[in-house]
Amino acid sequence: MERIFVLACVVLAYTVAIVCAQTGTFSNIVEYDLASDYREPFSITAGPDGALWFTLGDGNAIGRITTSGAIIVYPLPSPNSNPAGITAGPDGAMWFVEEGFYSVSGGNKVGRITTSGVISEFPIPTAPGGQTSAPKGITAGPDGALWFTEFLGHKIGRITTAGVITEYPALGWYGITTGPDGALWFTEPINAIGRITTTGVVSQYALPTTFDFLALIAPGPDGALWFTNITSGAGAIGRITTTGTVSQYALSTSGGSWGITAGPDGAMWFTDGTGIGRVTTSGLVTQYPAPSGTLNNPFGMTVGPDGGLWFVNENPGVIARAPACGLGLAASFANHTLTMDFALGTDRPAIWGISAGKGFSLRRPIRAISPPHPFTLKWRHYPNRGMVEVKSSLSDDAGKVQCSEWTTVDAAQ
Repeated sequence: MERIFVLACVVLAYTVAIVCAQTGTFSNIVEYDLASDYREPFSITAGPDGALWFTLGDGNAIGRITTSGAIIVYPLPSPNSNPAGITAGPDGAMWFVEEGFYSVSGGNKVGRITTSGVISEFPIPTAPGGQTSAPKGITAGPDGALWFTEFLGHKIGRITTAGVITEYPALGWYGITTGPDGALWFTEPINAIGRITTTGVVSQYALPTTFDFLALIAPGPDGALWFTNITSGAGAIGRITTTGTVSQYALSTSGGSWGITAGPDGAMWFTDGTGIGRVTTSGLVTQYPAPSGTLNNPFGMTVGPDGGLWFVNENPGVIARAPACGLGLAASFANHTLTMDFALGTDRPAIWGISAGKGFSLRRPIRAISPPHPFTLKWRHYPNRGMVEVKSSLSDDAGKVQCSEWTTVDAAQ
């Protein structure tokens, strides 16, 4: 039987309707359990010391984890602080917000912790009804200050590294980030994205009604802002340009999406109801469940100094790491030809493997590919074999699979 392989590098016209053709996916997710006393990790970010820093809501503490998994926890001096967002500041320290709890006193502060664990706290002026303004997100701004959201205070706050706070009226919610245009972009509670300049001028962009409970927002490699939607269903991942044009991409599983970050492979990565997902800038979505099945509340996500994707899971309390690799596999069969489409991306060299039933397999070393590269592989005169499993993977030099995707094709004709 003659086998003709055609490896054609062509740009695929993906649309919102194309979600994933996989029937199964795998990502080499490694989990690090937290002590039972330190619950509900919420946000995570890379620090200037080569480690990852995260907040512990119910644990009332700030945590630090090395890329090898060693964890240190620093309790906060104020009770009921409920720390939420965290970011690296321009002064070499980590900055975070203390959301507090709505029914008791506590929180309503911006915190600072040095990489050696020294903590300072700065009260937020606005305290509606004598309680917390509910600060949730925080980011380093382009002006050398830190910017944060106040959900119940209905404001966006700015704090200098000396602790001076200025507040601007706005409907801030969970996420805030610096955009490619030099402004701060943030999610609003209901169907809108906000923008505030460093001088305090606020703009608002309405979203389609499918975005009904927004979460976090991050700049993408394409010059746009990408954001998540907690509620499951269509529109779970959103994209907005700096001129306000909105796109939406549905997920294939329930649970919505939460954390989001630009990966080192040139794609956007996010946490969803059971694990993590990747969306290319052309809108191709792939989701990877956590292997253990224990991650049912993944929240914040960031890129670590080791190039891995680090994220937190609220309950049970887990810090996890995943490789930044994806295949974007889709397969079809027609006219005696098996067609396999890819959007291959990895931040480091790997061994790419593919198999399609008995008698067809391919393995070859590849270099780092960023951004994800779309191409098509065809096997003409494919034999009549009925249902065939098509599987592709990326492995490290030791043969450990880092990510894989597979699907079943009816090759009977």
